Amino acid sequence: MASRKLLLLFFHPRFEDSRVNVKLTEGVKHLSGITFRDMYELYPDFNIDVEKEQSLLREHDIIVWHHPFYWYNCPPLMKQWLDLVLEYGWAYGTGGNQLQGKWVMNVITSGGDFHVYQKEGRNRFTHREFLNSFDQTANLCKMEYLPPFVVAGANKLSEEDIEENMIWYQQILHFLMKEPIDLDKLKQVDNFNQIKSAEWEHPFYKTP
Repeated sequence: MASRKLLLLFFHPRFEDSRVNVKLTEGVKHLSGITFRDMYELYPDFNIDVEKEQSLLREHDIIVWHHPFYWYNCPPLMKQWLDLVLEYGWAYGTGGNQLQGKWVMNVITSGGDFHVYQKEGRNRFTHREFLNSFDQTANLCKMEYLPPFVVAGANKLSEEDIEENMIWYQQILHFLMKEPIDLDKLKQVDNFNQIKSAEWEHPFYKTP
């Protein structure tokens, strides 16, 4: 099968202060088949080139929204991007089918560990539940919303932990771009963190 082209949109207003995101992005931005865009570097004034962004979306098969998890949501530039780029009549609504069938996922870093993102935890909901608005955005635009990849407890991770997450991130993106995937089965997973690489061959590979 032909490789899928992946557009990685990275939104972080304080990128230079995030050792986790520096490592994660360094590990993936030069991979073959990926178009990497540091959105705060491109649009420091929030003056988004809507036509350019829409053109890039049309040219790619998979879109990754990589961002820190600010107040259970995304940074302000990403919200601006969603508001302006996903236009009525283009991304959704009457005649809005430009993104139909494309895949999209969130990659997030959060300060809280997984145990505080549970029904019984301090935050009362899981990361995946907080991401439901992005899932619905994808649904409205007729896109396929994939399980997120969550780097939790980011402020407490050791260098070894960060390296492990970076390698896992590389494997996920390679998997999405290169492999025949049973999408229905993959979408039943809460997040990519639940999948061990050894399990990929069986429930998620599509039989030719």
